[in-house]
Amino acid sequence: MRSAILVVNNTMKSLSKNENDTANIAAKIAVKLQSGDVLCLRGDLGTGKTVFARAMIRHLCDTPDLDVPSPTFTLVQNYETNKSTIWHFDLYRIEDKEEIYELGWEEALAEGITIIEWPERLEGLAPQDRLELIFNPLENDENSREITLVPYGTWEERIAA
Repeated sequence: MRSAILVVNNTMKSLSKNENDTANIAAKIAVKLQSGDVLCLRGDLGTGKTVFARAMIRHLCDTPDLDVPSPTFTLVQNYETNKSTIWHFDLYRIEDKEEIYELGWEEALAEGITIIEWPERLEGLAPQDRLELIFNPLENDENSREITLVPYGTWEERIAA
């Protein structure tokens, strides 16, 4: 696989040159996931957050051709797996962080794997134990992304293993 994860000063960086690389990175992280885990996906519009989330969900559901619509308008989508329920939130359109509770936030944190696009809308409600992924396009290549993984809590040990 071309998408190796490089550990530097408690963060991990990976280069994705295309959607397949992003899917490979998602698969490497998916094997470490368990119920109660939270992934926060940060980056501007069009940087690959939804591509990553779709690949992660397809991998966890073990269904490569699963239809995974973006929750841009529904705000949340749920998927059942043998491992856990996956909660995929897209918070771009929420106006008040308290709206998250109407979407099943507490249930997601208690019993699911939670993937959050636009976690900055949570304004401090993100749990301490989480993995943040920051998607940055490379200036000289519109298709390539640097994905930085920033672990918090138990993720510091888990992601390095």
